[in-house]
Amino acid sequence: MAAPAFTFICGDDDYLVSREAQAAWDKLSDGIEDDFSKEVLDGAAQNVGEVEEAVNRFRASVQTLSMFGERKVVWLKNISFLADSVTGRAEGSKKQVEDLQELLQGLDPAGVGVLLSACPVDRRRKEFKWFKDNGELQDLKGADDAEALAGMLRAECEKLGVDIGHRAAVALIARVNGNTRLVLEEARKLAAYLGPDGGEVTEKLVLELVPPFGEGDFFEVAEAFFSLDLKWTLDAIRRHFFIHKDARGLITTLQNRNRLMIQLRVLMDGGELRLGPRGFAKGDFDRAARLYAKHFGGLDDKSAYNVFTQNLWYLGNKIAPGMESLTLKRLVDFQLGLAEAFTGLLDKPNDQESVMRDLAIKCLG
Repeated sequence: MAAPAFTFICGDDDYLVSREAQAAWDKLSDGIEDDFSKEVLDGAAQNVGEVEEAVNRFRASVQTLSMFGERKVVWLKNISFLADSVTGRAEGSKKQVEDLQELLQGLDPAGVGVLLSACPVDRRRKEFKWFKDNGELQDLKGADDAEALAGMLRAECEKLGVDIGHRAAVALIARVNGNTRLVLEEARKLAAYLGPDGGEVTEKLVLELVPPFGEGDFFEVAEAFFSLDLKWTLDAIRRHFFIHKDARGLITTLQNRNRLMIQLRVLMDGGELRLGPRGFAKGDFDRAARLYAKHFGGLDDKSAYNVFTQNLWYLGNKIAPGMESLTLKRLVDFQLGLAEAFTGLLDKPNDQESVMRDLAIKCLG
């Protein structure tokens, strides 16, 4: 089989695409001594005119022979005109993409190596399907696909010479709010902490060493609370109020998770859902959604009031594993306690930490 004329790396996460494309470029250009035989071109375009300029620069590059007759390599990076955007949908841009594809078809891989990288891309378009069918494709998934992100994290840890368990991987992704760059950077930091002899990245180590990012500010308190660990919960509440002065986001996080756990507990107790080593089966979840959708009044937006609007991977890997020791009665008691704490925050706005500490002691003590 003939070698593909080009490599096409794309995805929805610019950090991940840039990282993988840089690694592919280093490999493609390895051994080429002449710097004039290596060209990196920018494919970012804000309008049809800039798309045409990018394609013309690429044409001139691949059609110009190396000064010393060796193989030439070209990287067209940051391609933006394959996205579902005004520029990407323009007929002029589509015509330029056709010209680019015709140019790629006529290349001799032995004489010129080509790398293309694009973020984001519209996978519904026929142009994308052409790149998929005619080149070597790497379609990368990141923050929008937690399962793919977990697989990427495990692969990174393997390269770093450390082990990471399933629960620890889930904890790390949640801790940094699914940010691809932070997931991989924190993995490197944890590996450096373990030292050259390696070891295992545990869930406890993640919670101790990885700072929260974005909405993850309330993650530690929620983890501690639903682990039924009173000491950890009180320590986490103290750390929260050392930085923050308000409990509204904290109690909202606890209430939202508890609502989801109540719904999952009912479905699991009723035999509708079974928790496996990798979460819930999609078939069981979809079947339950069809059966009980009528009870949610047509609520389709993502909400803790409707468990079927949530990400299935998140439910099965982050929420459900903490329910092993929690009965429906206890979860309902938690919800009543949270409602009481909410009233307490209104009554004592200047003493919110004590209200949250009282809630922890009442529910967990």
